[in-house]
Formats: sequence, C-alpha cells, structure tokens
Amino acid sequence: MIEKIEVREAKSFKDRLLGLMFKKNIDYCLLFKHCNSIHTFFMREKIDVVMTDKNDKVIYIKKGLKKNRIILPKKHVYNTYEFPNNFIKNLKVDDQLKIRE
Repeated sequence: MIEKIEVREAKSFKDRLLGLMFKKNIDYCLLFKHCNSIHTFFMREKIDVVMTDKNDKVIYIKKGLKKNRIILPKKHVYNTYEFPNNFIKNLKVDDQLKIRE
C-alpha cells in the first residue's frame, strides 16, 4: 500500500532551525536535505522519522519519536524526513522512498 502525503522541504536557515517545533496537528512531511541527525526539543507531538541515503533508500526509521529526544548522527544518511506520528506503517529499512513533485 502506498501512503501519500505532501512533502515540504526545509530550505532556509529559519525553516531548518524551527522544523516542526511548536506545531500541532501536523498533516505534512518535512524534508531536511544534507541532514543526518535531529532533535525534538519544543515539539508538541510525536513524529515518525525516516532517514535515507542520497537515492532515498531507507537507512533508519524511528516511529513515534517523543519530544525532547535526539537522534545522533547516522552514517551514510543524506536526507531526513519528519512525518506525522503513526504515518509510517509498512516501511522497512532498505525500502525505496518515492517522492513525486
């Protein structure tokens, strides 16, 4: 089953700094390119995190990441996707994310 969701890229310094902090009722995915670690300080909701290589092959998945947590830098990670909590269901390490524009 293919899940669909809007993907927004955090491009500016401000977007990357704030990410999903202080947000409620998240209904989109936030992409951080060239990012291999994150934190959830000041988050209001749990999130699902997917980290991929340059080709969007899944390297790491963390479901239901609580606030005030840190994911330390992961080797070979290039992109980090932050999804709403409980969005990731059937995705596994080594799966390929398909992002359409």
